[in-house]
Order: sequence, then structure tokens, then C-alpha cells
Amino acid sequence: MKRTLLYMSVLTLAMGCTTESRSPDAIRQDTAKATAEATRDAKAVAEGVVDGLREKGPININKAKESDLDALPGLDTATADKIIAGRPYTSSIELVKRHIISKGEYDRIANKIVAR
Repeated sequence: MKRTLLYMSVLTLAMGCTTESRSPDAIRQDTAKATAEATRDAKAVAEGVVDGLREKGPININKAKESDLDALPGLDTATADKIIAGRPYTSSIELVKRHIISKGEYDRIANKIVAR
């Protein structure tokens, strides 16, 4: 957003500082183009903020509900039940060490889980 405002300011200054005489239509067209670009950038920023807010962070395997564990990629209800039955965990890697999930499954979800 700041970059867009900076871009628009520089563009406005550049248009105002030129020695050539420009028609009002040319100025209007340039301003419309800059505004359209700023609008696209603002939408992208807003979508990024929404995505960031949706991201809740890693799931605590010691307190998560079955539905939260089941929502992890590659895990099903039976695996979620095994995780819950094996609580408590001191580290998330214990899921592999205790043969609750495979190393491949763990690699898929490692950045999405914690043990607290």
C-alpha cells in the first residue's frame, strides 16, 4: 500500500515537473492508469491480509479436537483418534517415534503441528 502511494506521488510529481505541455486528456489517462494499478495493488494487499488472518498457526496436538487433526493433510479420523489416544506428547516427532503416523505423513504436517 505504501509502495502504491509512493508510486502515485512520484508519478504525480513527474507529470507536474515536465517542461512539455500535456493535454488534460493525457493527464487524465495517466491518472486513471495509476489509479487502476493502485486499486489492483490494494486488492492484493487486502487478500493477503485475509489469508494471513485465516492462518491460525500450528495445531497443538496435545489439545486439538479430532476435527482439527482430521483436517490436516493426509490424516483421517482413525489417525486423529490414535493421536488423541497417545497424548501427551513432549514433541511432535513423537508421532513418528511411536508409530502413530509415518515419516512421510509427518513431513507433510510438521509445520502445521506443535506439542505444548
